Amino acid sequence: MIADQFKSITIQQLEALVFLVEERSFSEAAKKMLLSQPSISKHIRNLETFTNCRLINRTKTGISLTEEGSILYGYAKKILKIRDEAREKIVSLSDKVSGHVFIATSTIPSTYILPSVLTGLKKRHPDIQVHILSSDSDDVVDMVLGGQAEIGFIGREIHDRRLNSEPVWDDELILTARKGHRMEGGRPADIQDILEEPFILREKGSGTRSVFEHYLSAHDLPPLSRFSIACELGSSEAVKEAVIAGLGVSVISIHAVKRELEQGLVVRIPLKTPRILRSFSIVTRKQFALLPHHRAFLEYARAYAIDLQPS
Repeated sequence: MIADQFKSITIQQLEALVFLVEERSFSEAAKKMLLSQPSISKHIRNLETFTNCRLINRTKTGISLTEEGSILYGYAKKILKIRDEAREKIVSLSDKVSGHVFIATSTIPSTYILPSVLTGLKKRHPDIQVHILSSDSDDVVDMVLGGQAEIGFIGREIHDRRLNSEPVWDDELILTARKGHRMEGGRPADIQDILEEPFILREKGSGTRSVFEHYLSAHDLPPLSRFSIACELGSSEAVKEAVIAGLGVSVISIHAVKRELEQGLVVRIPLKTPRILRSFSIVTRKQFALLPHHRAFLEYARAYAIDLQPS
């Protein structure tokens, strides 16, 4: 092996190796780097030429690293980290933190929490521009993984080795009914009371529905198939309006009905069972390098205080 050949190795070739190992697929690595699959293959072949050894074992079930490949992969990760640190330090020399933050979020944070967060953020960092896509929790995860969003907010736990997940805001799901409902002001409702009522449900894929289903299972309560489902709706706003109209009762985030509770349009029905608590979480790709404006946004979001009680 000629040592000088190492001088021909490029950052992009090392990046191709890292993405290939992390994604375990040439096609997926190509998507992450916005390159064609033949380009990724060429980068790996060039690395093997410059190192004069095989780096990747290709099998029917995927890829694995040779001993030499493992060594180069470790150094490649360090080199890319140093590159990202250099970029951050150069960007941070500016007095103003500026940049664009692309967010995907489930409906409760986008409608009831993030507007207040962004109001405060704008006062502190007026040059940070935030772009928000709102959908259900499943779609938010897909958008973060697919690169359409840099940061996500979801209302359920996520276990995916490709993502970082961090609880950030508290929430409680409460049983709500129209003002004047028969259960208003009475004893706490048990599961039989709820089963006898028309029930308004969020659509599949929503964090609210996922948390409620898990709650029923964890407390040995009847599954949703036993409920008298009046309808399934695609947003908390739609659920809330259906409750106000008297279509049925529902379990909904307290953030979504704070104003209506204060105005007396809906009432909270206490439960005999334990409270339905959850956290909204920040999700990011593990390989996503945060820039100063991302860090400023996340620091402000983490510090934002949540009050679960209506005023």
